[in-house]
Amino acid sequence: MSLVVCPGSFDPLTMGHVDVIRRARDIFGEVVVAVAENSAKNYLFPLAERVELARAALADLPGVQVVAVPGLLADFARESGAVAIVKGVRGEADFAAEKVMALANQNLSSVETIFLLSDPKYSHVASSIVKDIAKHGGDVRGTVPANVAQALENYWKGEQA
Repeated sequence: MSLVVCPGSFDPLTMGHVDVIRRARDIFGEVVVAVAENSAKNYLFPLAERVELARAALADLPGVQVVAVPGLLADFARESGAVAIVKGVRGEADFAAEKVMALANQNLSSVETIFLLSDPKYSHVASSIVKDIAKHGGDVRGTVPANVAQALENYWKGEQA
């Protein structure tokens, strides 16, 4: 059994993320879902809420834990004893963006990044699209876990914490 890190901002966690995390757990045994901050992004949900939403959504997956990343992913992966970083990719655009980060992380920590192709049924699901659908009152069930769908609905109704 090996430990891997699945990083992301998870704003919000989607069923595509859940699928990649589940598959990584099935392959490696243990997954740390590393919820990160990216200074270039504007978040709908604060870090603590993204962590809690992910914990609740992934609670039924033994071998999966969810934590906030306090700094550089490369440092976190190395310090956690991860054998690899696992990222899901939906297509060429995802791969192009993730490749640059993978090379930087490898250079900083010597931890390799492994890419898992998304399940085709989730290849259209992106956090940004989910947020836009929810903002306009659309149905996001099936694209996000039930607790996340509820949090999105509450947010757009003005009931956010």
